[in-house]
Amino acid sequence: MITICKRILISAILLVVSAGVAEAQSLGAFKQQLAREVVTPEAPEGARVEVAEMGSAADAVEALSNHNNAPARIRGYRVCIFFDNGQDARAGAMEAKTLFQEHYPDVKLYMVYENPYFRVTVGNCLTIEEAIILKGRLATYFPKAFPKSEELALSDLLE
Repeated sequence: MITICKRILISAILLVVSAGVAEAQSLGAFKQQLAREVVTPEAPEGARVEVAEMGSAADAVEALSNHNNAPARIRGYRVCIFFDNGQDARAGAMEAKTLFQEHYPDVKLYMVYENPYFRVTVGNCLTIEEAIILKGRLATYFPKAFPKSEELALSDLLE
């Protein structure tokens, strides 16, 4: 379940990434394409987007275009439902994973082992507010869950 704001942000990120990767399109051409007037039934007089480049946006696009083999990543949040390094940590992580998948099959789950911890996180949230809302949904089965800042791959957000 992707919200409209999340879709718009993902679309904008993908447009910026594709603009940086496309060799035939410059940043200036991309800004002109965004700024052209669009007439729709909802806005018959036309709608216009004004593009204001923030500080080092051109540098960010150039950096992304230089790393076309590396997957694009952004800072986001997931909700941690299990985190332990005890003797039964692996079994606990598997139990948390099974319980979560039974009750929330629509939310993406990630199980990771980073020596010495087993960690199970869920969701792909762009804002802390979105992660807090997800944490609230999980509170019945995972009362100790907490939001955690992580790097998210753009491909994770599109699934």
